Amino acid sequence: MTETSRARVTVVVAARDRVRTLARSLPRHPRPVILVDNGSSDGTAGFVRKHFPDVQVVEAGANLGAPARNLGVRLAGTPYVAFADDDSWWAPGALDRAADVLDAHPRLAVLGARVLVGPEERPDPVSEAMRDSPLGVEDGLPGPSVLSFLARGAVVRREAFLEAGGFDD
Repeated sequence: MTETSRARVTVVVAARDRVRTLARSLPRHPRPVILVDNGSSDGTAGFVRKHFPDVQVVEAGANLGAPARNLGVRLAGTPYVAFADDDSWWAPGALDRAADVLDAHPRLAVLGARVLVGPEERPDPVSEAMRDSPLGVEDGLPGPSVLSFLARGAVVRREAFLEAGGFDD
């Protein structure tokens, strides 16, 4: 059985004109990975196809912004989808842990991760604000309810994400 056939989480990366950062970040993502090219003019799609043939590349044809991620979610063959930016990646083991939490909590649709920034790995202020959400923790859920989330640090239940309509333009 291959890593992809066992996977519960697909990583979706949306990028535009970011060959250099993708060269550094794509090797860090566990597979499967779908790259949605947001209308690049620097050869991003071709570069990824050549150097990362195991990454599925989808060319949006234009800069769709955040909704480009919806294309990747629709193509994902796993129950969960993690989002990453072209210059970000998930810590080793984080996506297995996220899938375990989502498996254990069927009502949970979005899991917001603790996002660390820079080489010194300082906590992202938005990530801390979500942790301290005034909405509190509902019975039966593993953490606080939030009003929004950082896309680059979220794992979603694919079915719920699609039912909600994904990212709105």
